[in-house]
Amino acid sequence: MISTGDLKKGATIEQDGKLLSVMDYSHIKVGRGSAQVRIKFRDVRTGAITEQTFQAGTKFNRARVERRPMQYLYRDDQFLTFMNTETFDQIPVPAETVGDGEKFLKENEVCELILYGDEVIGVELPITVELQVTQTDPGFKGDTAQGGTKPATLETGLVVNVPLFIEEGSVIRVNTDSGQYTERVS
Repeated sequence: MISTGDLKKGATIEQDGKLLSVMDYSHIKVGRGSAQVRIKFRDVRTGAITEQTFQAGTKFNRARVERRPMQYLYRDDQFLTFMNTETFDQIPVPAETVGDGEKFLKENEVCELILYGDEVIGVELPITVELQVTQTDPGFKGDTAQGGTKPATLETGLVVNVPLFIEEGSVIRVNTDSGQYTERVS
C-alpha cells in the first residue's frame, strides 16, 4: 500500500482494475477542513488522463512494476523489437506503447522497458541521446549575432532546432524529455 503522502511523479498504482501512473499531484489545505490531495493520473494501457481529489492519507495499492534494461533492435510494421542482453530473448512492443519516444531510439541503443507482469507498459529512455545530423541548411557568417537557430533532421527522422554552426554529419546530444538540442558532441 502507498499513501498520498508517499506518492511521487512516475509512481504506478492499481485502482478499480486500472493501472494508473501519477503525472502530477498537489496538496490542498483549505480553512478548517482536512487536507486534500489532487492527483493527475494517466491510464497506462489507454493513455487517458484523469484528475481526482482524495483525502490526505488515502491509501492505494502499489502496482508491482519491473524495469529491465533492453537493447532496441529494429522496427517492423507495427512493433519495435527489444532484446534482453542477458538472456537474448526478444520482445515485440507495440509502437503505440513507445509513442513519441521512438524518434529518440536508434538501433542497438539500450533503454529500460517497464513491465507489469509480462506486459510491457512503457519504455524509459535515457535522459539524453546522441544522434547524427543528416540534413540541415548551411549557416551564413553574420547570422550569429542573435544566437540564431535552424532546423536539422537527425538520423532517426527527428527534427530539432540547432545553432547555426551545426553542419551535416555532426553528432549532437538531444534531451529526450524536451526534444531539444543540448550540445554538439563531434
